[in-house]
Amino acid sequence: MGQLLAITRAVSPAIARCELTHLSRVPIDPDKAAAQHADYERALERMGCAVRRIAAGQDLPDSVFIEDAAVVLDEVAIVTRPGAESRRAEAPGVAEALEPYRPLLVLEPPGTLDGGDVLVVGRSMFIGTSRRTNLAGIEQMRHIAAPLGYAVRPVSVRGCLHLKSAVTSIDDQTLLVNRAWAPLEELRGFKFLDVDPGEPSAANIVRVGTRLLYSASFPRTRARIERRGFDVTAVDVSELAKAEGAVTCCSLIFEESDCLSAA
Repeated sequence: MGQLLAITRAVSPAIARCELTHLSRVPIDPDKAAAQHADYERALERMGCAVRRIAAGQDLPDSVFIEDAAVVLDEVAIVTRPGAESRRAEAPGVAEALEPYRPLLVLEPPGTLDGGDVLVVGRSMFIGTSRRTNLAGIEQMRHIAAPLGYAVRPVSVRGCLHLKSAVTSIDDQTLLVNRAWAPLEELRGFKFLDVDPGEPSAANIVRVGTRLLYSASFPRTRARIERRGFDVTAVDVSELAKAEGAVTCCSLIFEESDCLSAA
């Protein structure tokens, strides 16, 4: 396994002007959000990642959620076209950060797609049909990914912002899921671990090699995961969560060796 890289983006001082779809707007402390983000980056470093942070501008309130601007595969990086028009200016900076590591492809209008709607598990690529990702965006992703050997599988998303709000993977066989937000029949072929009923937002988790990075806000679901034998590191991202962010949103993680061989 090569060096794991985690590309992150600084918290914008304008984060309080973030896009919101499912949460009511409440005050967000940019300094507290930045401190939590720094703790998140340090956790990634302890887990073996080389963290490379890019800057965010005053006019990019959501840019800390870098995952939505790109999808990084072993073979290529796809620069997305976010569903919220206010977020499309985030893409050039992310593309510049990824250019040394992957060949770049760019989604085109009328397609829209947020990276938070894309879950890659082995050679399966699940893509959520959400308010931010449309069928044209999914078809462009299929055109890119299918020739590379990925099976692109649309998944209906309901009651949450992105597919990864409803389901992420804890290994190549097991999905952590809130089945109220994503239908299990569209995720067939995998084992499932349900979130605790009292923690509906707990299905979002980051894989860092064989280890997992998770929000400290979901202790009961964390206990379920740990009982399966997984190594889980918890971080406080509660201020970022006020902007509808979660742990997967804040980084793009990939192996450097793969990208070098692809170049």
